Amino acid sequence: MEVRVGERLLCLAVLSSALCVDSVFGKYVKGIVNTKEDWVFLTRFCFLTDFGHLDFRFRYPKSRCCQNILLYFDDSSQWPAVYKRHEKNCYQKEAVLRPENNQVINLTTHYPWSGCVVEGEGNEEVLSCVGGRSFRSVRERWWYIALSKCGGDGLQLEYEMKLTNGQSFWTQHFSADEFGILETDITFLVIFSLVFLLSCYFAYNLKGRQLLHTTYKMFMTAAGVEVLSLLFHCVYWGLYARDGVGNGSLKILGKLLFSVSFLVFLLMLILLGKGFTVTRARISHSGTVKLSIYMTVYTITYIILFIYEAEFFDPGEVLYAYDSPAGYGLMGLQLLAYVWFCYAVLVSLKHYPEKQPFYVPFFTTYTLWFFAVPVMALIANFGIPRWAREKIVNGIQLGIHLYAHIVFLIITRPSAANKNFPYHVRTSQIGILLSSPKGGEGGESFPHHAYGNGSFLGDSQPNFTELFSIQSCSAVFKLEGRILRLAQQIQQITNLTVFEMHTYLCQT
Repeated sequence: MEVRVGERLLCLAVLSSALCVDSVFGKYVKGIVNTKEDWVFLTRFCFLTDFGHLDFRFRYPKSRCCQNILLYFDDSSQWPAVYKRHEKNCYQKEAVLRPENNQVINLTTHYPWSGCVVEGEGNEEVLSCVGGRSFRSVRERWWYIALSKCGGDGLQLEYEMKLTNGQSFWTQHFSADEFGILETDITFLVIFSLVFLLSCYFAYNLKGRQLLHTTYKMFMTAAGVEVLSLLFHCVYWGLYARDGVGNGSLKILGKLLFSVSFLVFLLMLILLGKGFTVTRARISHSGTVKLSIYMTVYTITYIILFIYEAEFFDPGEVLYAYDSPAGYGLMGLQLLAYVWFCYAVLVSLKHYPEKQPFYVPFFTTYTLWFFAVPVMALIANFGIPRWAREKIVNGIQLGIHLYAHIVFLIITRPSAANKNFPYHVRTSQIGILLSSPKGGEGGESFPHHAYGNGSFLGDSQPNFTELFSIQSCSAVFKLEGRILRLAQQIQQITNLTVFEMHTYLCQT
């Protein structure tokens, strides 16, 4: 079941990667404007208080003179007062600017600060304007760059701009709201790599004990994909720090892998809550269908969020990913998953109260995790200033994921002193349970047993007591393969089924 769900997740992720495009504007931007409009938004950037600088190069036909570059900042009387205010015309949008603060760059030879000169190009003269601006303010501010030609016949312009904050590798091409993202991602990449390597070491020990179950493999998958996601993000931001452009495909791939890691981890939590590999060998058919539908809906909602961010997010409004219908949909789905998680854990505890040492801390710690993302999104939307939102949310989100992975690594560590260890049935025994002719609950449920970890003596010495003592009719034999072959030989003589022979040996 979980394999089919995982395949659907991967297929949908690949589909979404084909549909998505990067919506983040590079801090080295260039393009061509050719429109009948008289006022157009170009780009935005959050400058530092003292080190912000804009270098520009504009070219347009002299016959389309005279066009203006408008520099708005995020004060309520400026950019919010003009952007998407359809009731205001071009002149009214220009009127909120303060020419004494050099917020208007008139792209003509009459305005020396514009750096414009006339160049010949074929039969048509071209105005070529090369210059720069420095930005100083009392705090970090968003600045918005627009192009205008009020009362004219439209806009036609080639532009090339480089927006920087100082000269440091870690700040130069970054908007102030992006400061620290590269350093944060590198730090978490190192930590998550250590978590993944530690999980591989634990998996090696679990495999030696035949306790490497599917749910633990899902945890390793989520941790490994998280490492890949951070690696792609670090490469993207490193390239971006070098040239101010980066590679948008790397960032998209990093986001997709981050989402896949989250979905795999969420599916693992629900499966563990339902007792899969802890109290039962498989999920019922109806449960499988419900999980498949839920994860498909969750994945589709993620894809919608990616498409919405790429196609409909307006950089002029500096929107945050969760401040959208798709973002609120994700928060609603996560809360629905929590309700399902609660019900599943309570049912598992009702039938297997001896599993409380695992399920009580498991439920408590991941209750915090389920609510952390919606609470973080709401705080980000309404409590964090927009110029600081992206870097703060990035760190908080990675911290939430790290918390979830470390907690799982601690409660499932294969140590004889770990009283929270969830598994007690070995992987070699599950096939026998599934082949039970009883079917239903008898074929799916594990025998009641606290843990298979407490009596283990160590990886280097065999536990003969565990091998040969019989604790229940379905006790685990390390020599079970040989016993089954012997049972098959006896079956030919006695006409007993393999399961009946196995039961007979257990009771002997």
